[in-house]
Amino acid sequence: MMARVSSVRAVPETTDMHGEDLSADDAWHTARRAGLRELGRTAFLRFRYGDGFSHARAFAFQLALATVPLIIAGSGLASAVGAESVAQVVARTVVAVSPGTGDQLLAAVVDRGSAPAPAPGEDPERPGEDLGELAVVLGLVTAFVAMTSAFAQLERGANRVYGVERDRPALRKYGRAAVLTATAGTALGVGLVLIVAGGAFGDALEEVYRWGDAAETVWDVVRWPVGLAALVVAVTTLFRFAPRRRQPGLSWLGLGAALTVAAWLAASGAIAAYVSVSGEFSAIYGPLAGIMVLLLWALATGVALVAGFAVSAQLEAVRAGVVEPLLTDRDDDGVPDHLQPTEQHSAGG
Repeated sequence: MMARVSSVRAVPETTDMHGEDLSADDAWHTARRAGLRELGRTAFLRFRYGDGFSHARAFAFQLALATVPLIIAGSGLASAVGAESVAQVVARTVVAVSPGTGDQLLAAVVDRGSAPAPAPGEDPERPGEDLGELAVVLGLVTAFVAMTSAFAQLERGANRVYGVERDRPALRKYGRAAVLTATAGTALGVGLVLIVAGGAFGDALEEVYRWGDAAETVWDVVRWPVGLAALVVAVTTLFRFAPRRRQPGLSWLGLGAALTVAAWLAASGAIAAYVSVSGEFSAIYGPLAGIMVLLLWALATGVALVAGFAVSAQLEAVRAGVVEPLLTDRDDDGVPDHLQPTEQHSAGG
């Protein structure tokens, strides 16, 4: 029976090679010695044959499941604490970032969850504070469970590109994923909001609170470095603690983490530009346009993360002398040679 589910070589733990973490200079010299082009080629092979696309799609699905209830929970929380202006900011931001008529669906749900409590004498059947509290509880629980599942899936994807065939035991795996959701997930959410929806969020704040052009200008300047810093913190935390192995120092994870952030920014910008320039996008998908954009963006996020893991894994593999990322398959039948059944037996037993 085959034990392996991946076709890539396992990456040796370089922290065990000399008993200490490798330095940033070591990482840079290794990358230069391997050549960035060759490193990119072999990292792509590790990503592809480690089933990176499948794991990225699974992560994207869970990320998309977490996003919408988190938005509704934020609006419901604003209503529950009596901050109706905050709920208005959330609703205006949702409308601004959602393409086409898709904003009407999500905005309607947000407005319903953030509706104020009925005044004395009004119809008690109207959605009110109880609905806002329910939206908070259900939204936060759903989002937390979905993100925990997403980071558990990310561990599996990282393990496969590193050549680690078994994930952590279930309790450890999902317990760690829950901790990553509360830490890296929070930083990731802050970074995504500031960069993806930062402009629309600032406009909504200005419209609701009338804070003036000067404050809006300061917001537009500050949100970029703060958002990028939050993304870097989130990505490096995931790179350090998601895989089931002893990771090298952060400097050795820096190249993959930087590639992840850069690729994600480029993909997000390309998706936004395509949606804004192409008038046919909203016409084709109609009310589903917002959902399609969310799915595309989530997929780009998943691919960027798993591809970054592949780059970091291949860089560490090169340092350990494992230059070729794929297991040997001389007959090219899709089954690594060492997994082939033994057919040569001596006649005499």
